[in-house]
Amino acid sequence: MTFFFISPARYAKSVSEGISLWAVSVLPATFPLLFLTALFTRLKVYQLLSRAVSPIARKGFRISGAGGCAALLSMLSGYPVGARTVLDLYEKGYVSEEETFRLSCLCSTTGPMFLVGVVGSAMFQNALLGWVLLLSHYIGILTVCFFLRFTAKNKPVKQEFLPVIQNGNLVSESLTSSVLSILCVGGSIAVFYAFGQMLSDIGAFLSMGTTAEGILRGLLEMTSGCALLSKNCTPLSLALCCFLVTFGGLCVLVQQIAYLSRAKVNTLRFVAVKLLQAVIAGTTAYLLALFIL
Repeated sequence: MTFFFISPARYAKSVSEGISLWAVSVLPATFPLLFLTALFTRLKVYQLLSRAVSPIARKGFRISGAGGCAALLSMLSGYPVGARTVLDLYEKGYVSEEETFRLSCLCSTTGPMFLVGVVGSAMFQNALLGWVLLLSHYIGILTVCFFLRFTAKNKPVKQEFLPVIQNGNLVSESLTSSVLSILCVGGSIAVFYAFGQMLSDIGAFLSMGTTAEGILRGLLEMTSGCALLSKNCTPLSLALCCFLVTFGGLCVLVQQIAYLSRAKVNTLRFVAVKLLQAVIAGTTAYLLALFIL
């Protein structure tokens, strides 16, 4: 607040730049898929998919079929759809409290439209690199969550599918839901982008190279960090982008924790798991990039 009071014009401009970054890079690539996935989950075919996913979810990750379908939805849509879905399942009793932590770690993913469409195609100017990032991201998430299954104390709730919303206009409800989600993402990016400018003004990035500044900015807000790192296309910069996107940065973590804390998910344990997932994902991206770049 002090920074805004001292120089409102400067930081209003920073917020505007954050909104521009969201509007140009994130909105076109993610909003259509958010709408389509929101519509898809309201169709009966989604229940059939939940039933098909149920055996894999139970055996592979010790979660219910409803939880497995929520994880699939998260992989298609990205942050923070997974966290919001976990809260919905918990409040409706479709997952147990003991199961919720493992599910929250599995549902903490970005989607293909962001990594392939935004980071790969728009930032690195190479869609193939986006697919490398996506594969590495999923490997990091799934590897850690597979081993988390051994911490399960109870069997998952026997719920094979997510309930389908059949009331009202499906298109209207899906559009409203996706608009609210994408606006929340845009607001977070804009605010944390301004926070990054404040850190720059007090000398936090002084004498740093592009890579170091990209890491620090990415730990605050991953989109701006990836944009900086993509200026130098190397295996290291690609790996760091994958690390930042998998970890999420403070901006994404705040969005997720806002939902997960209400589902009684331990914040410190969740952040620790995210860090481990990010390390595995970044290492995988680096090794794969060595064969491409």
